[in-house]
Amino acid sequence: MAHVPAVERRPQLVQAAIELMAREGVDAGSTRAIAAELGVAQATVHYTFGTKRDLYRAVIEQLTAELVEQVRGAAPAGRDFETSLRLMARALWEGLRAHPGRYLLFIELMTYALRNADLHEVVRTHQRELEETAAGMISEVAERTGRPLAVEAVTLARFFLTGFDGLALRHLVVEDDASAVALEQLVAAALALAGTDGG
Repeated sequence: MAHVPAVERRPQLVQAAIELMAREGVDAGSTRAIAAELGVAQATVHYTFGTKRDLYRAVIEQLTAELVEQVRGAAPAGRDFETSLRLMARALWEGLRAHPGRYLLFIELMTYALRNADLHEVVRTHQRELEETAAGMISEVAERTGRPLAVEAVTLARFFLTGFDGLALRHLVVEDDASAVALEQLVAAALALAGTDGG
């Protein structure tokens, strides 16, 4: 195989790791298996990431970036606050339904990291950044639509994300229509927390 610069190889390895672990679980994500998934030498994975912590951090960041991109594109300009939030929530839900293995991988990585002192700070940082990103998106929509918020955007973001995580886990376990209905109820509760239009 021709030499590929590390800057190009890194995203390829991250995607290979995601595909492998979403399909077979975190335990399957050895450097040897990831290298085989992409068809490169095992040393390439070690050279590119150094430690498993760095690899897992890159996987978490990539999964999050993909979700954020999907949600950002779901609320085009011209929609009111309520419609925008509903569209964003549904985009997140459709991402879960289309790629359940990726969301399950996300849960596995969170749990694994909580039991691993080396990775605990990675997920703590990730959680803060995810909440801040969601809060920023809510603030952007509120500003664009001229909608005052009764609570801080980060409070709204935490409320929604916590509820969504519970619904997502239930969907992965049960996979029935009740979770989709509950999503609409969660959005309604988040909108109630945001306050009525006009204050």
